[in-house]
Amino acid sequence: MKHVSVAQLGLLCVCFVGLELVTSVEVTRDKQAVNVLVLVADDLGFELNSYGNNVIRTPHISQLAHRSTRYVNAFTTVSSCSPSRSTILSGLPEHQNGMYGLHNGYHHFESFDGVQSLSKLLKSGGVRTGIIGKKHVAPLEVYPFDFAETEENNSILQVGRNITHMKQLTENFFKTQPSNMPFFLYIGFHDPHRCGHTHPEYGVFCEKFGNGEPKMGQIVDWKPEYYSTDEVVVPPFVQDTIATRQDLSAQYTTISRLDQGVGLIIKELTKAGHLNNTMVILTSDNGIPFLNGRTNLYKSGRSEPFLVSIPTKKETWGKTEDTSVSLLDITPTVLDWFGLQYPDYKLLGRDVKLTGKSLLKKYVTSTVYGSHSLHEVTMYYPMRSIQQDNFTLIQNLNYLMPFPIDQDFYISPAFQDILNRTIIGQETHWFKTLKDYYYRSPVELYDLANDPLEKNNLALDPVYADTKSILETKLKLWQDITWDPWRCAPDGVLEDAGPYASKPVCMPLHNEL
Repeated sequence: MKHVSVAQLGLLCVCFVGLELVTSVEVTRDKQAVNVLVLVADDLGFELNSYGNNVIRTPHISQLAHRSTRYVNAFTTVSSCSPSRSTILSGLPEHQNGMYGLHNGYHHFESFDGVQSLSKLLKSGGVRTGIIGKKHVAPLEVYPFDFAETEENNSILQVGRNITHMKQLTENFFKTQPSNMPFFLYIGFHDPHRCGHTHPEYGVFCEKFGNGEPKMGQIVDWKPEYYSTDEVVVPPFVQDTIATRQDLSAQYTTISRLDQGVGLIIKELTKAGHLNNTMVILTSDNGIPFLNGRTNLYKSGRSEPFLVSIPTKKETWGKTEDTSVSLLDITPTVLDWFGLQYPDYKLLGRDVKLTGKSLLKKYVTSTVYGSHSLHEVTMYYPMRSIQQDNFTLIQNLNYLMPFPIDQDFYISPAFQDILNRTIIGQETHWFKTLKDYYYRSPVELYDLANDPLEKNNLALDPVYADTKSILETKLKLWQDITWDPWRCAPDGVLEDAGPYASKPVCMPLHNEL
């Protein structure tokens, strides 16, 4: 890793900002169009009709897509539930807001007390805020909502998968909505997250929960959709075996429940008279829970569906946009929609600046960043990434240790299949070995145009030395802007206190890394 001087960083940073942000106002707001609805799925990929999957039946999301701009190059910044949701609701990467890993249970990661979150800023700006379903971020003082029905005061199955109950809660939100006040409503679906490790009685994806069978209960508004293992579409980054297909079949059923839930929420929005004055955003927190997906910074772990419906701009409906966008863009977009400014403030004594962009403005950019530190508390594997145009660079800071596997994925049919096949020396039907998946190079560089599955690491290829250097420098600048504590790892120590408080430096360890 090259250590760049503070003076160089300051000079490069000016160029960086000038290069990235080319803007012109795109949206003229109708003063009646003042509300926002954000729909966040849990571990959803591209198993949607609107993203080219012609097997699964997702008519309600397709209907929303007809009223939306469909982004085809949308990415999470971190491929993990709580950290990702913290980026959506703060506009800051996980290493800056403090939500390094999962909040639930004994993991207890939570954002720094001083973070000025989206919900807090909206409340102070006169916007009523509501959240229904999966929240998975903390502390409450940082992420306050006026109306809150989440796993903190309900069963996550009831508020995240029981779409009838979610519909009723949404109806309650609108019934209590003051007529002269704008609102921000965040719906956190728990579908299609795995549940085999917490509620195995309901199936590997909770596909049996509420399906009307004995002891499964019944979700009144849900008409379960079932798919054979022959018809599911296996993503190219996952092994094609019967076990994987069985997994996907169950996942499809819960995606269909998600789709019907989206339809119910939009119906409640319409009944309340707000369909034509509410911006609607639909996305997911991270990639699907399969190999190369969730917890990875490969494109397959970061890519997200992303729909933005602007009610007053019908010319944007049905449009496909290929500019790169990030979940970090949601906070500045929502603030811009409400005409609110992001405040100037310091966090832990350091200036805070949003690095995302408002999607209400036209930006010429092809660069997105990734920052992953932990998933579960035992899964310490810090990675940083940058994707620009067709190239992705990943830094694996903990590369001497094996890549960790999370609890629910470990017991999944798909992972157990490849694990057992590897143990007995049987063909895995995957483009990697499990050993290659566990043990990674310190730096990975891929040409996505010619290598979409990221098989051929170009990091040591002299032909791509300039590309690698440019991306590393740009990534380092973003890490400096966002005060990344890991920006000197693994071959240096960050000194940023005492005499180095105003001029942080990386001190070399001479550890041969």
